[in-house]
Amino acid sequence: MQSRTTAGLPGRPGRPRSAAADAAILAATREALVELGWSKLTLGDVASRAGVAKTTLYRRWAGKNELVVDAVAELFDELELPDRGSLAADVECVVLQFAALLSRPEARSGLMAVIAESTLDEALRERIRVSIVERQKRLVLTGRARAQERGELPPEPDPDETARTVGLIFDMVAGAVVHRTLVSGQPVDEEWVRGFTRVLLSGLVAAGTGP
Repeated sequence: MQSRTTAGLPGRPGRPRSAAADAAILAATREALVELGWSKLTLGDVASRAGVAKTTLYRRWAGKNELVVDAVAELFDELELPDRGSLAADVECVVLQFAALLSRPEARSGLMAVIAESTLDEALRERIRVSIVERQKRLVLTGRARAQERGELPPEPDPDETARTVGLIFDMVAGAVVHRTLVSGQPVDEEWVRGFTRVLLSGLVAAGTGP
């Protein structure tokens, strides 16, 4: 899988990039986060774990913040939205996937670390938004398009209104799952997902019909 820095963000000048080296570095970063935590993680330790020179990291990432965000973003790129035949089934599928991802120590440690650091670092917050949030809105766009083709949701021709709706849906799904798993520490099981989906879709139908 191509890394976020290679795929979606401009690379730093230098030698041609190696996909294998990028993958090893990002995997080593996640491993170090789990074992050491944010405060003790260093680029030198990551380089040693990945089997690359420390200068290799600096040619690709300006510092720890960028590196950790890209390491977390690569995990979120694993999320998919298979066509389950209905909007409700599609939502339930991706919510369960998302919860399973957040149950993994490397995802949980990485996400919590960058969110905490971003409260004092506006540039880091923007990188999280671009590399993780905006990229994963693809799942909402795909699900909405399928539901509109099935006639489950009304068309929304205004691109500005579409962007607002997509952002709202993403915030509701991501916010609920992150809070449930990482803040409340409660399970995201099939019963919870069915209830959440029912409430979410009831709101979507009401908003789509309007006054």
